[in-house]
Amino acid sequence: MAKGIKAVIKLQIEAAKANPAPPIGTALGPQGINIAGFCKEFNEKTKEMVGDVVPAVITIYDDRSFSFILKTPPASSLLKKAAKIEKGSGVPNKTKVGTVTKADLRSIAEKKMIDLNTDNMDAAMKTIAGTARNMGIEVKD
Repeated sequence: MAKGIKAVIKLQIEAAKANPAPPIGTALGPQGINIAGFCKEFNEKTKEMVGDVVPAVITIYDDRSFSFILKTPPASSLLKKAAKIEKGSGVPNKTKVGTVTKADLRSIAEKKMIDLNTDNMDAAMKTIAGTARNMGIEVKD
């Protein structure tokens, strides 16, 4: 018989830096799962992605066991890394904070393709370009 699902929690955690402190502890503690066990397993699976923020979808079952799925880093963090900026613009339509090339867009779209709702590379690049535009990052040829 299948296990009953108690909760599904989505967290964005820096790769290989999960610890029981907030926000992880406060999100998982009330569910009664082994937080240290989760942190150890998450850090082990993300040790090659150091420096990226990794979204995780954690499924908690009735018997207090858990499983989790790792997603690709958010497009905004990949764009910040490509443009070499700390954060996006507060007024993106007026103040531009950085630039990325079409080649950067293509490489980010290739990484994100499994999490995007398209199979077309041009559509994926347009999606990433829209995110860049909303962050105040210009796209150059």
